[in-house]
Amino acid sequence: MRFLVDENIGPAIARWLRSDGHDVFSVYESARGSSDEDIITLAYRENRILITSDKDFGEKIFREQYPHHGVILLRLHDERNAVKRKTLDHLIEGYSDRLADRFVVVSEKRVRFARR
Repeated sequence: MRFLVDENIGPAIARWLRSDGHDVFSVYESARGSSDEDIITLAYRENRILITSDKDFGEKIFREQYPHHGVILLRLHDERNAVKRKTLDHLIEGYSDRLADRFVVVSEKRVRFARR
């Protein structure tokens, strides 16, 4: 899969996804300080699913109608990398066929596909 990993998710998750065979662009590694608008536009232009913990992307998608190829919003109580990996691994293994072009809110215990 093709992902754009937001700066707030961190480089360790980007490296882990790459090691799992995914094509990953890391904002932390390559575009620190980019605006939300630039990030969502880049993800769309490069046909990537955005992984973020920034709730502002919900506003971008639902209110401002930014086009996207999928957004995974992590809403974790425990933001350690091990928890992020476990949560994303569960999501990708169980829902990979449903991630494209969807807005998905993920916690340690729940996966919710938001409605437009």
